[in-house]
Amino acid sequence: VTIEKCHQQTLLNQLREVTGTTDVQLLQQALQVSNGDLAEAVAFLTEKNAKVPQQDEATYYQTAQITNDRYISVGSQADTNVIDLTGDDKDDLQRAIALSLEESNRAFRETGITDEEQAISRVLEASIAENKASLKRTHTEVWSDSPNPHDRKRQDNCPVGLKNVGNTCWFSAVIQSLFNLLEFQRLVLHYSPPARMQDLPRNQKEHRNLPFMQELRHLFSLLVGSKRKYVDPSSAVEILKDAFKSSESQQQDVSEFTHKLLDWLEDAFQIKAEEDREGEKPKNPMVDLFYGRFLAVGVLEGKKFENTEMFGQYPLQVNGFKDLHECLEAAMIEGEIESLHSAENSAKSGQEHWFTELPPVLTFELSRFEFNQTLGRPEKIHNKLEFPSMLYMDRYMDRNRDITRIKREEIRRLKEHLTVLQQRLERYLSYGSGPKRFPLADVLQYAMEFASSKPVCTSPVEDINTTAPPGGTTPEHLFGIAQQQQRVSIHKPFTQSRVPPDLPMHPAPRHITEEELRVLEGCLHRWRSEVENDTRDLQASISRIHRTIELMYSDKSMMQVPYRLHAVLVHEGQANAGHYWAYIFDPHQQRWMKYNDISVTKSSWEELVRDSFGGYRNASAYCLMYIDDKKPFLIEEEFDKETGQMLSGLDKLPPDLKEYVEADNKLFEREMEEWDALQVRKLQQEKLALAAASVAHDPEYMEQQSPTGDSKHLQEDTERAISKAAAEHDEKSPEALLNTALKVEYTRLLRLAQEDTPPERDYRLQHVIVYFIHNQAPKKIVERTLLTQFADRNLGFDERCKSIMKVARAKLELIMPDEVNMEEYEMWHQDYRKFRDATVFLLIGLELFLKKSYVEALMYLIYAYQYNKELLAKGPYRGHDEELIAHYRRECLLKLNEHAAVLFETGEEIEVNTGLSIMNELVVACIPLLLVDEMEEKDMVAVEDMRNRWCSYLGQEMEPNLQEKLTDFLPKLLDCSTEIKSFHDPPKLPSYSTLELCERYGQVVTSLTPSRTPADGR
Repeated sequence: VTIEKCHQQTLLNQLREVTGTTDVQLLQQALQVSNGDLAEAVAFLTEKNAKVPQQDEATYYQTAQITNDRYISVGSQADTNVIDLTGDDKDDLQRAIALSLEESNRAFRETGITDEEQAISRVLEASIAENKASLKRTHTEVWSDSPNPHDRKRQDNCPVGLKNVGNTCWFSAVIQSLFNLLEFQRLVLHYSPPARMQDLPRNQKEHRNLPFMQELRHLFSLLVGSKRKYVDPSSAVEILKDAFKSSESQQQDVSEFTHKLLDWLEDAFQIKAEEDREGEKPKNPMVDLFYGRFLAVGVLEGKKFENTEMFGQYPLQVNGFKDLHECLEAAMIEGEIESLHSAENSAKSGQEHWFTELPPVLTFELSRFEFNQTLGRPEKIHNKLEFPSMLYMDRYMDRNRDITRIKREEIRRLKEHLTVLQQRLERYLSYGSGPKRFPLADVLQYAMEFASSKPVCTSPVEDINTTAPPGGTTPEHLFGIAQQQQRVSIHKPFTQSRVPPDLPMHPAPRHITEEELRVLEGCLHRWRSEVENDTRDLQASISRIHRTIELMYSDKSMMQVPYRLHAVLVHEGQANAGHYWAYIFDPHQQRWMKYNDISVTKSSWEELVRDSFGGYRNASAYCLMYIDDKKPFLIEEEFDKETGQMLSGLDKLPPDLKEYVEADNKLFEREMEEWDALQVRKLQQEKLALAAASVAHDPEYMEQQSPTGDSKHLQEDTERAISKAAAEHDEKSPEALLNTALKVEYTRLLRLAQEDTPPERDYRLQHVIVYFIHNQAPKKIVERTLLTQFADRNLGFDERCKSIMKVARAKLELIMPDEVNMEEYEMWHQDYRKFRDATVFLLIGLELFLKKSYVEALMYLIYAYQYNKELLAKGPYRGHDEELIAHYRRECLLKLNEHAAVLFETGEEIEVNTGLSIMNELVVACIPLLLVDEMEEKDMVAVEDMRNRWCSYLGQEMEPNLQEKLTDFLPKLLDCSTEIKSFHDPPKLPSYSTLELCERYGQVVTSLTPSRTPADGR
């Protein structure tokens, strides 16, 4: 019987959400007419010409007096939420519901599994399928997990994140919120399976709940003691997937998942409680922690009734309310309540809810979705809703019923008075009978200014006509003659800079006597003073009433039930697509933390308010978790009974979980050791290769190619320095000439480094020494590099150059390891090679961007920014203008986003797929790069613009296949993760000579708009 009731309640919940109808009697009537067929019930309620019957109050209030079923959720939105309309049949809502219901009813009859439980299965299967499918994709993936395990290592005691294994951000948000309730954490970690496990599972529920409970213990233990930065929850998700078999899928709702998760955990603890009881009624810790009771007090046609019900998550409507207390006040009162506390017999009916017992953990579901009957789809409510960090629940408690009713009546009376005062004030502030209204005080002031203006004796038209020629030429003809003959001077208010001195600044009375003016000024001044005083009095009265209402519950007697905000679950996106994350308060550090999948970062109340209150972007709170502030055990750490020391890390775990985590940590340590060994081998190989290269070759930008090559200018510079040294030096020995030539060349390069050049001529590209001077490289590094230039084998063909080359090579061989650190020397040259590579990436990216080849340009600009950022981290002159590269990287993504959107709007299969491919493989993959630095406001705005561009389609009519593609794509676009994952191999760069590189860089920089040329990098 209980199962049938739950099933009927589920159908009511689904019907309410699909149709938007809140009339319980009407919903029940629809189900009766349709004989339980949900599709027919929807048709009955959404029929345009159907007459909505008036609700029978008797029937309605009888439903409020049903027997106290276990864990009824008020309004039962926990079982409904958003019906998925994104499948193949979403063009026919009724057919989709019919197909889904047919399968769920069959499964219910065969296994006893409800359709809501199957809904959980569908999204879990979809999540895992998405995760597995992502591993099999053949298209180019820009991102992948960092192969370096040290990047995935947990820092100190930072909280551990959860990996998103395929549209499971809702799972991460809920699990982290519950895990950080330390009492809940302890209950899960110390849960022991029933001793009679060999006899279990006895039914479908136990087959699902007990294995899931074990996987949740494993997951919690990893969150406690793992050495990883984040852990993979796939095992827990797999358990849920295996429990149900369905090919359907839908976007999971976070509050529904929380409701079902607690339901399953409650069942798991119930099994244990029943086993442990010794003739006593089993006590379930999940019920004690999350469930409370309220009293429904009602009046029906003068007859009073009371009914006690249990509740878990308490649903609250958002639309039409400004803060959480307003939502609660509305949720606690239904119908007309005057008769509830009136001695007179009344035909009016209504009911109030009064909490008799609040749970230690009080969770509010904020209903931010409503069904749009016109569009036939759910829509998200983005209205702003404020909530406090400390919530006092005294006014909603049954023990305070009498005083709360008195205060509510007082507030009602004050609000009525407030409405009258506001209406009166509005008459003063918006005075007039026409469409335009003005403040009355200003109207009187303007009248006073008009009366006080200097009288004029002529019409404002006559002074213009005084220049008219004889014959009575009309003003229209006058202007034409003036323009043709240029003889008549006419005042042109839009072209002349000065007003003629004889033209009055303002309109003025034609005639007014001093007596009239005196009387009028006196009246107007007195009236204006009276109006201003009245306005001030009204505003002061309104402020006092607002303050009185705010302080109505501020006395100590109504501040005895404090609940502190523990967690806020945030949703960003629209009704059928989005991303979840959580803000959780750390009571020990006294700060808010942001849990966004694998990323766990410090946050603030200000950031929480911005993202959670709503009205800003598409993000808003979806679930609020408060905890009883008088029950510190909820968040208290555990202490060792013998030593009194606080338990932390692995010490918090029971033996079996400690062993499990230690085994996982050993695997991770072995992975890091293998990585380190691999890097040592690579480093040794690189050193051997560098040693061989240092004997055989110089750096490519130091090599002297044949005289006919593009880079012969470097050879010419060297020979020029030798010739100048020979002319200045009497001694002809090669060593003396070499020393002089080195000084000559260094002096030339120093002048280049000190020269103030335009952006398009960057001398750092011309010579490595200029780059070294800018960045204050060690003297020994500069000297060895310069000596390498003169030691090139291709230097000249005359004997003097050859002899100097031989001396230079001999000096290089004589340099001892302790004189020049070769690792440091190589590091400086690697940085210069990276600088040249960044330059090539940049110039190719800019060239392609200017040609509007945005797809090809993006990766070059991405890598230009990444290389350049790494260089600038070592010094301000190591790279190029970061703002310039960031601008074109951002613009390129915006152009691609717009191009992809235009392709999507065509509706053609090929164009749509091309557009979504651009988004998935390029734009979405690169968005984390723009989000990682939240200080870069322009990048944040650009990401928001791109998201809004695609979210705007949600309110538009489109073909079912387009809706399906959009729904599949949007969660990826709205994912707020800022994890920076490693790129695949960068584009292969062409080889440019120094001369060609400098010329092409100069040309492309010159082609840029003046406002976007690079800043001086020196």
